[in-house]
Amino acid sequence: MRSSLAPGIKLATSFSRDSWYRGFILVLTFLFYTAYHLSRKPIMVVLGRFQLHQNCSFVVKPADLNVTDNVTWCDWAPFDQDNYQNLFGILDNCFLVAYAIGMFFSGMFGERLPLRYYLTAGMLSSGLFTALFGLGFYWNIHSLWYYCFMQAMNGLVQTTGWPAVVACVGNWFGKGKRGFIMGVWNSHTSVGNILGSLIAGAFVSSAWGMSFIVPGIIIGTTGVICFFFLVERTNLEPLACPVFTVHWLCGVVEFSLCLLFAKLVSYTFLYWLPLYIANVAHFDPKGAGDMSTLFDVGGIVGGIVAGVISDYSGGRATTCCVMLIVAAPMLFLYNRIGQNGVPTTIGMLLLCGALVNGPYALITTAVSADLGTHECLRGNSRALSTVTAIIDGTGSIGAAVGPLLAGLISPTGWNNVFYMLIVADVLACLLLSRLVFKEVHRWCGHAARQRG
Repeated sequence: MRSSLAPGIKLATSFSRDSWYRGFILVLTFLFYTAYHLSRKPIMVVLGRFQLHQNCSFVVKPADLNVTDNVTWCDWAPFDQDNYQNLFGILDNCFLVAYAIGMFFSGMFGERLPLRYYLTAGMLSSGLFTALFGLGFYWNIHSLWYYCFMQAMNGLVQTTGWPAVVACVGNWFGKGKRGFIMGVWNSHTSVGNILGSLIAGAFVSSAWGMSFIVPGIIIGTTGVICFFFLVERTNLEPLACPVFTVHWLCGVVEFSLCLLFAKLVSYTFLYWLPLYIANVAHFDPKGAGDMSTLFDVGGIVGGIVAGVISDYSGGRATTCCVMLIVAAPMLFLYNRIGQNGVPTTIGMLLLCGALVNGPYALITTAVSADLGTHECLRGNSRALSTVTAIIDGTGSIGAAVGPLLAGLISPTGWNNVFYMLIVADVLACLLLSRLVFKEVHRWCGHAARQRG
């Protein structure tokens, strides 16, 4: 009698070849965008720990070092000046502004080039510029222009990532469970942030250059993996409708502007949360940085919950709007009571992370994929890259403006920073009001037909 197959083999053979490809693409693109975010994090860690400008009186001076300036001997020029915070802000904005500008062009390139080559070139280039920033430590470079140029170039090449990976996933997965699948998949952003913080933090105190070189090597390696293994299931037909038509598809404008304000809030937390926790809750820099990662953990849960609810209800805009409505008072409460003990801090960070990043994750994934495969495009999925770039490019303007505004407002008090975030959250909600009305009207009409 023929022996039966082992249970594991039975399970493996129960899935079709197409199902295996879907799972493989999901894991692969998850890895790719984790690497993108992992390579963005070192600058936040190095600047956040003030490794380039620190209180040198608390640093042990090497015995063979002969210096007369006891205040700035351990700082890294040109960040050893009193205006170091302004210089840090310039570095941040070099990346964010270049990213926002580049994103509007990235989608058009993504339509016309094979995504495998496009992603490979983007990751290899990003690895190069990330590593070059860190090599400034070993090459003893003290020019602000050098570091600004590396940041700006890295911002430009990083725009290759998001439109391309969303297009890949959108091509392989239909609308049925897209919200849930992309909600789980979108956790790569938070995973990349957390891993980037841990990797950069491991080197930042001893040799901050390695905080950039190691992530640069990692994203460069994933670029090689992409070249050999990515399978994109897209046709190579020219785009069926011009970019300006895509831009005015139903919902693209509203979701783009909503994301601008949602991303403003999210990136302000990303850049300023460690400093806020250190100042208000009196954590040490390392403890504040570790505690701030809970905001990303909450974001993972929020993205999944938003995806599941929107799949079940069919209301992407309504799901975003409700989470944004609840987020506004939660931001107020976090500022008021969020530092009353470690358990309260943990709970509020998880809750605020879920409510702030849930709509952001849903718009940049499932919503972008839905709009990119709109019937007006006559089934041409290549437009997915353009629509994704338009939405995320508009959102990236908010990502650049938010931290800048927080830097200008924070000297007047943290309360004012949170009022700014709450206003941005409310504006993001209001921008979806027309789409929410349409979804509610559709549900009411469906219910009336069922009763009839």
